[in-house]
Amino acid sequence: MTGTTRSSGGLDDRRKRLLFRCWHRGTREMDLILGRFADAEIAAMRDDELAELERLIEVPDPDLYAALIGDQPLPPEYTGRLFERIKAFRAVDHDA
Repeated sequence: MTGTTRSSGGLDDRRKRLLFRCWHRGTREMDLILGRFADAEIAAMRDDELAELERLIEVPDPDLYAALIGDQPLPPEYTGRLFERIKAFRAVDHDA
């Protein structure tokens, strides 16, 4: 069981792939953070946001998690608006 609350039905292939990748990161903490964010946002994301998410999920879990919780910065090429949205989403989603 992935934990997702969203069906991939109705999503295009790109969004389905991203939703899956957000829920299957390799560490449970990142599954919960990115998976829940994707559940809530993936359907409405614009192409440029999808591209940013595709780049962001290439960051290794330990580095991305440390940046999301504020322990270390990410390189500037990953710290766009989407990263800030994910950080804000995580702050509200207290389980992750």
